[in-house]
Amino acid sequence: MADQPRPVLGEDLSAALPADFLAFFSAHHQAYLRYAHIQLGSTADAEWVVEEVFGQLALIWGEVLRRPSVPAFALATLREEIAKLLAARGRDVALVETAAFAAVREATRARMGVLESALGLYAAITRLPDRQYDVVVMHFVLGYPVRRVAGIMGLSPATVRSHVRGARRRLARDLRIDWATEEED
Repeated sequence: MADQPRPVLGEDLSAALPADFLAFFSAHHQAYLRYAHIQLGSTADAEWVVEEVFGQLALIWGEVLRRPSVPAFALATLREEIAKLLAARGRDVALVETAAFAAVREATRARMGVLESALGLYAAITRLPDRQYDVVVMHFVLGYPVRRVAGIMGLSPATVRSHVRGARRRLARDLRIDWATEEED
């Protein structure tokens, strides 16, 4: 009999966790995996980091619920763990390589086809401020709609759109291109 995939949360563990944690886990797990993978360039590393983050969140879930924004706190925790792993390995974020590959594979490049160099774009993205970087990666590279990005980050859709506009302006300036504004979803 073929090996069955191991459930992310074992049945014994999930029965002991609060329902609101399990709902949060279900709503964010896949997005966190994709986000971590684009940063780390490795499925195994992404799975490890996301498992670590959800483990940490589960341990302090009551405290997490008292935060002004649970999604914002959880994403900050994820970013911190990714940074720790990259530092421990002496590596930079893998966005330039992973996003360029994803762009070709998934036709994401067509969305940003206005820009003359995908590698130059992804390198410029890595220089954005944290919030703009997260919004650009989640919306353009991973393809999440504005409302989903807002839910993941604990922001309003209007704030996400504002970060997109700011990131576009900064990227256009850094890459010395004209960027015509257009409506976002």
